[in-house]
Amino acid sequence: MPQMSPIMWLSLFILFSITMMLFNNMNFFLYKPSILKKMESKPINMKNTHWKW
Repeated sequence: MPQMSPIMWLSLFILFSITMMLFNNMNFFLYKPSILKKMESKPINMKNTHWKW
């Protein structure tokens, strides 16, 4: 079985690294989260408190 030269290991590492980065970027940028309608329709109740120092 022939051994691989160091330049071959380097090119293989670069190939897998680029593939992994492209895959991660595509997964990150192609994901479209669905907007929750529950949060839109429900108003936020904010209570005004007057602090007495």
